[in-house]
Amino acid sequence: MKQLPSFPENSSFSQTYIREFLEKTLVQMNDNNLPNKRRRKRKEPIQETPSNENDVENQGVVKTKELKEIITSLLLLEEQEKSEQEGFVKEEEEKKLLFEANHKKTTQVMWDYYSDVQQHHSDIEQLDGVRKRKGRGNSAIACALGATVVEEEKNISSNNKASNNSEKGAPQRRLWVKNRSKAWWDQCNSPDFPEEEFKKAFRMGKDTFELICNELNSVVAKENTMLRDAVPVKQRVAVCIWRLATGEPLRLVSKRFGLGISTCHKLVLEVCTAIRTVLMPKYLQWPDEEKMRNIKDEYEAMSGIPKVVGSMYTTHIPIIAPKISVAAYFNKRHTERNQKTSYSITVQGVVDPRGVFTDVCIGWPGSMPDDQVLEKSALFQRANTGLLNGVWIVGSSGYPLMDWVLVPYTQQHLTWTQHAFNEKIGEVQRIGKEAFVRLKRRWSCLQKRTEVKLQDLPVVLGACCVLHNICEMRNEEMDPELNFELVDDEMVPEIQLRSTTARLARDSIAHNLLHHNHAGTSFLS
Repeated sequence: MKQLPSFPENSSFSQTYIREFLEKTLVQMNDNNLPNKRRRKRKEPIQETPSNENDVENQGVVKTKELKEIITSLLLLEEQEKSEQEGFVKEEEEKKLLFEANHKKTTQVMWDYYSDVQQHHSDIEQLDGVRKRKGRGNSAIACALGATVVEEEKNISSNNKASNNSEKGAPQRRLWVKNRSKAWWDQCNSPDFPEEEFKKAFRMGKDTFELICNELNSVVAKENTMLRDAVPVKQRVAVCIWRLATGEPLRLVSKRFGLGISTCHKLVLEVCTAIRTVLMPKYLQWPDEEKMRNIKDEYEAMSGIPKVVGSMYTTHIPIIAPKISVAAYFNKRHTERNQKTSYSITVQGVVDPRGVFTDVCIGWPGSMPDDQVLEKSALFQRANTGLLNGVWIVGSSGYPLMDWVLVPYTQQHLTWTQHAFNEKIGEVQRIGKEAFVRLKRRWSCLQKRTEVKLQDLPVVLGACCVLHNICEMRNEEMDPELNFELVDDEMVPEIQLRSTTARLARDSIAHNLLHHNHAGTSFLS
């Protein structure tokens, strides 16, 4: 009998392998019987004794039994290997889960320890950072710094003793703050400070300043923290208004108010945003019907032109050359006049007879002419919806004549009637221009290029217009020493006449002015 091959103890057999092994064994057994049959066909039949036939049958039975035993052994081995393999896999999974849990726990402990160490180092750096930097340059400054830290620690310990804290002796966490002089602001904030000096510094009286502080108190006020004391509301508003009024750089603002440069910059933007959010809806809005009637009556009494609700003017605010879209902000006319490259943004405003702004449009590039700025404004959209039907807004020759925009005659040869009309409409135009003159005189930051970023500039300009309205409504007088000449070149639009109805209405107004003796003849002298 053919012996079975030996296999390693840890070998695993699949059912496919066993099936192939059995098929090969059966094929070999069949092949052993084939030669006898072939012999019978080729040769003469061989007479075999019955004893030989019985031996063959016995051998076949023995082989079958041995084959069954082999199959049974192989199946048992396979089952044993499967059970061992499953046990091994299960054991590996348990080890893996245990390792991951231990690793996760260890990692969390390490991160907690690292966070504590990092926080500890951060606290040390905050307390000692300034002392280390100053100590490199001057030993005297280092000594003064050490004295300041010691004094700060004494103040902390005294505060802890005074407070009824359950944890006695636990020091408060506070940042070291540079000691800057606030003498100038303390002097201005004192009740004994002269009113005239206060007006020169802040372009408004103390009562108006108090009004603004009270209006912004809920938005601007901050609470003290464990790290430092908050800047009071009055000081916050004063930093913003003094910066707008003088246009001085932030380093001078920092010296005046005893604050850091970055803190001053942040306060200016925060207060300007609060003014635009809180005060603009209250002090800069389009008039209602009752106010509109009063505005019409005042303009008509002044010029004789009926149904005028506002005087419109567009000015330019100089800026630093932007990093993107430089050509759009290039102010060609101002550059040619001053022989110096200039960039600007536009501010379009409509004012009432008192010079109070009722509508503003801020931020369009300085290369745009006045008529294009008008087309992109909210005022133009309001007119398209029909809210300005039957009324006039007076503009300069830089605007086109439309159903609601009344402009002077611009042709070369004018009639007597047209001259008289231009004289009267010029009185209304001057109200808008003088309002912008007072705006720039009062807030000197509008006269020169500012440090404010281009994206933040509309907020600052909007705050200036709101503060201008508050001062005008409260009859705040201008300092006569504040002189400023406003020069804005006008460009005649390509399409000067956009409405035939408006042309006929203008001719009718000019005829009535001359017929009713409202127009003077000063142009003849």
